[in-house]
Amino acid sequence: MQKKNGNKKESVPKKNTLLSRLRNSFYDYKVRFASGLLIVAFSFYLAVAFFSFLKYGYADRSKFDIPFWDLIFDADIKVENFTGKFGAYLSDLFINNGFGLASFSIIFLIFIVGIRMLGARIIPLKKTLLHTLLISIWVSVTLGFFFLNSLTDKYLLLGGYHGFLVSNWLKSIIGWIGTFLIIFLTLIVYMSVNFDWFIPLVKKPFKKYLPKTQPSVIENDDELIEMDENVAVNELNVDDEMNFIIKEKISDDDGLNSDIQLYNGETDPDIELRIEKAVSEEVFQGFDNIPQGDYDPTLDLSSYKMPGVDLLDDHKKENAQVKEEELIFNKNKIVKTLEDYKIQIKSIKATVGPTVTLYELVPMPGVRISRIKNLEDDIALSLSALGIRIIAPIPGEGTIGIEVPNSEPEVVSMKSIISSKKFQTTTYELPIALGKTISNETFVMDLTKTPHMLVAGATGQGKSVGLNAIITSLLYKKHPSQIKFVLVDPKKVELNIYSKIEHHYLAKLPDEVEPIITDVQRVVNTLHSLTIEMENRYELLKKAHTRNIKEYNQKFVKRVLNPEKGHRFLPYIIVIIDEFADLIMTAGKEVELPIARIAQLARAVGIHMIIATQRPSTNIITGVIKANFPTRVAFKVASMIDSRTILDSPGANQLIGRGDMLVSQGGDLIRVQCAFVDTPEVERIVDYIGGQKGFPTAHELPEYEGDLSGQEAGEVDLSKRDPMFEDAAKVVVSNQSGSTSLIQRRFSIGYNRAGRIIDQLEAAGIVGPSEGSKARQVLIADEMALERILDNFR
Repeated sequence: MQKKNGNKKESVPKKNTLLSRLRNSFYDYKVRFASGLLIVAFSFYLAVAFFSFLKYGYADRSKFDIPFWDLIFDADIKVENFTGKFGAYLSDLFINNGFGLASFSIIFLIFIVGIRMLGARIIPLKKTLLHTLLISIWVSVTLGFFFLNSLTDKYLLLGGYHGFLVSNWLKSIIGWIGTFLIIFLTLIVYMSVNFDWFIPLVKKPFKKYLPKTQPSVIENDDELIEMDENVAVNELNVDDEMNFIIKEKISDDDGLNSDIQLYNGETDPDIELRIEKAVSEEVFQGFDNIPQGDYDPTLDLSSYKMPGVDLLDDHKKENAQVKEEELIFNKNKIVKTLEDYKIQIKSIKATVGPTVTLYELVPMPGVRISRIKNLEDDIALSLSALGIRIIAPIPGEGTIGIEVPNSEPEVVSMKSIISSKKFQTTTYELPIALGKTISNETFVMDLTKTPHMLVAGATGQGKSVGLNAIITSLLYKKHPSQIKFVLVDPKKVELNIYSKIEHHYLAKLPDEVEPIITDVQRVVNTLHSLTIEMENRYELLKKAHTRNIKEYNQKFVKRVLNPEKGHRFLPYIIVIIDEFADLIMTAGKEVELPIARIAQLARAVGIHMIIATQRPSTNIITGVIKANFPTRVAFKVASMIDSRTILDSPGANQLIGRGDMLVSQGGDLIRVQCAFVDTPEVERIVDYIGGQKGFPTAHELPEYEGDLSGQEAGEVDLSKRDPMFEDAAKVVVSNQSGSTSLIQRRFSIGYNRAGRIIDQLEAAGIVGPSEGSKARQVLIADEMALERILDNFR
C-alpha cells in the first residue's frame, strides 16, 4: 500500500528498554555523582583487600576450593582478610588467577573512572587505560618468567595464572633466552617511545664513541634535553645532487692534493678515500686546504642561548573549568530547541575547548541540514549566548557542529604552548604556534608552507597579541643566524619593543638608523630592497642548481658551494607589517605592487610576509592582496561583509573576541584561541636576547637608490653609465624594441638596474620617452648609426 500524501513525516517509535533508561539516567548529574562515589569507595575497598591478601593469603588459601556461593553464604567459614570473604575471594581471583601483582593496576583504573564520573579530569582516560594494560601484561609475563619455579608451590603467584601461561608458552616456542630477549626489548621500545629522556640516557655511556655534533636543545619547564641530530656513520653516503665521485686511488692530476679523512675528524690508516666534485665552478677547486666537516651557521654566535619558558607567565592558573552542569544545561537547551521545531537527533557529544564548547549532533535520518542551520539565532537565544556558530556538516565527521561560548573562557598562556610536546618536537622549518584549537590541541603551522599570511580583525580583538605570539614562537625555535625580521610599524608603538634585538634578529637597509621601520618612504625603499634581495637569491639558486632555499642551504652546509663564488648561507627573512591599511591610504600602489611581487615569487628563496590590519575593507584588502596571501587569520569583526572580505566566508562576525579567531588554510576554517603573551613577558624575552652577544650590526639588506623611471632624461648622469650600457643599446637597436623587461631577460639582471639602463638609453637619445605599458620607440635605425653615438661616450 502507498503512503498517504498528507503524511509529511513518518513517526519514529522511541525505544523504552531498561538498557536505554539506564543509559539516559547517566546524563543526570546526580546519578553520575552517586555512581562515582560508589566506584571510588570500591577502589579503596579493593586496595585494602589486595594488601591484606599479601599477608593472609596463605591462611585463607584452603577456603577458596569450594564453590563461590557456598563460601559467601556459609557463616561458619571465616577468613583472615580484613575485607572478609568477598574481598579475599576477589583478591585471589585477580592476583593468583589473573595478572599477579600487576593486578594492583586494576585499583588505579577503577579509581580514575570514579574520579571522572565525579567531574574531575586528572589524566586522559583512554591513554591511561592503554598504558596501564600494556604495563600490566608486561609485568605479569616478566614475573611469571623469573619467579615461576620458586613459587609454584607457594600460595602466591607473583605473575598470576596469566603470567604462568604466557611465559610457559613463550619458552616452549623460543626457549628461555628468546623469552628473556622479548621481555627486555619490549621494555626498551616502550621506554624509548614514551619517555624523551630515555634515549639520551642510554646513549650517554657511548657518547665518546659517537661523532661530535652540534646538539639541538629543547627547553622544558624543569630541564634542558639535548638531542643529538646525527648518529655515528661508518660509511660515506653519496648525494646524487652533489655529483660526488668517489675514487679508491689517490690522483694528484686535478690539483687536489690533500686527503679527506672522514671518521670523527681523525685519520683512519685503513681507509684512503678521494672526494672530488664533477665539473662545476661553484665548489671548492684548486685549494690545498679544504675545510672538513659541515659548515655551522651558528658558530658566529656559538655562545647564544635560547630563551627559557621561565620568562613567560602561566596565565592559566586563574582559569575556571567548565562545569558539568553547564554542559548538561546547554545540551538540554539545544535538544529542546530542536524538538520545538520537530527536529529529532540521535546523539550529541560535547568537546570542551578553552573558549567555546563544540556540541556534535547526529540527526535522525530524513532531517535536512538546512533546517538546523536556519535555527542559529533561535539556539543562541535559548542559550542566552553571546553568539553561536553552526558548522553543517563538520568536514570529514558526518556530524553537525554547534559552537557555544563558555560562560568563563580560559586564557591560553604562551608558556603552555611553548612548553607543549607538539611545539618542542615539531620538525617544521618555521614553526608558528598560534594557540589551542577547540579540542585543546596546540595549533602549530609552518610558515614555509603558508607561505604568506593576512591577519585582520576589529580594534582590540587580539590582532597585536597574535603578532606577538608569531614572533615569540619563532624566537624560541630559531637561532639568530637562521631567521631575520623586517618589522614595519606605522603606528610606531606596537613593534618598537623588538628594537632591543636589532643585532640578533632584525634586518634593515644599510643607511637606516632605526631598526623598526615607521616612515612610509622608508617602507617603500625597504620593499624595493627586498625585491632586489629576492632577485639576488634567485641568481644564487640558479648557479647552485637548486629549487629552493632549503636545498641551497643544505648544499652550502655540506660545503658543496664555494663562498669565493659569492655563495653564502641564506637566513629566512620574515616581513611583518602591523598596520597595512595606513600604508595603503598614504602610499597606495607604491606599497601594494612590491608586496604583491614579493608574495608571488619570494617563497622559494625564503622571504615570507605577514601583514595585519584592523580595517578589513575591500579598498585595503584588495583582490591582488587576497590572491597572494592564501593563509588568513580573522579575529572578531563587526559584520558578515568584513568576514567575507577576510576569509571569503562568514564566521568571523560570530566570534566572541579576546583572541578568538578563525584560521583559513587551504579552504578549511579552524577555530583557535590565540595564545596570550603580555607586554612584560615580551620585554623579558627581548631583554634576555639583547643582553647576549650579537652580530656587529643588524642584517643588511641590499642598497636601494630609488626608482629613476620617473625622472626626466636630462637628470640622468651619463658619465656614470652602467657597465652593460653599450651591450644593452645594441640589443635594443637590433630588436627595435626598447623595454625594461627585454634587458632584464637578456642580461639576467634585476628590474631596478634594467630600468636605470633604459633611462640612460633615453638620455643618450637611443630610445624615446615612456609610453605607459608599451615598449619605448627606438630612435636609432641600425647599428652603424648606434656606433657613431657610442663613440661620443668612449
